[in-house]
Amino acid sequence: MKELPDLADYRPNVGICVLNKQGLVWIGERIAHTPEEAARPFRWQMPQGGVDEGESPKDAAFRELYEETGLTTVRLLAMTPGWLVYDFPPDYKAKKQERWAGQRQKWVVMLFEGQDDEVNLEAHDPTEFSAWRWAPLADIEGLVVPFKRGIYRALAESFSPLAAHVAGSKPGDC
Repeated sequence: MKELPDLADYRPNVGICVLNKQGLVWIGERIAHTPEEAARPFRWQMPQGGVDEGESPKDAAFRELYEETGLTTVRLLAMTPGWLVYDFPPDYKAKKQERWAGQRQKWVVMLFEGQDDEVNLEAHDPTEFSAWRWAPLADIEGLVVPFKRGIYRALAESFSPLAAHVAGSKPGDC
């Protein structure tokens, strides 16, 4: 049996699965700061970010979503009951790795009730994404960096029924 990690070693984080009324999920392509980063595959992901000290995961999710996408016309549908954990790979050259073994995430599902022109990737500095699109939830696992794929696989399995429900519902049903 695999030993559970000490959550204190993992940075508290939220991830946001934003569904549109067709049941597709919002994904962004992370900005490449160097030619080497631009050449890397798997730069797409859903919005995510750290939970500030004293901040609830729910409040962090709304804040991070606005900062990374500009979206505010959203409604919270669900939140994972526990934490989902992933480790940073040994070659991960981020400042975050110096202190943390990885990230523990609460994931929320939000329904986007606005129009696509609400998206503003420059709503906050620094900008996280260079491009965005709507995609089927089942397709996202293959677009993210390999060390996050287990989380994305679990999310697709858990959230697909909700995405299907949203796509098949009438306005006001959800």
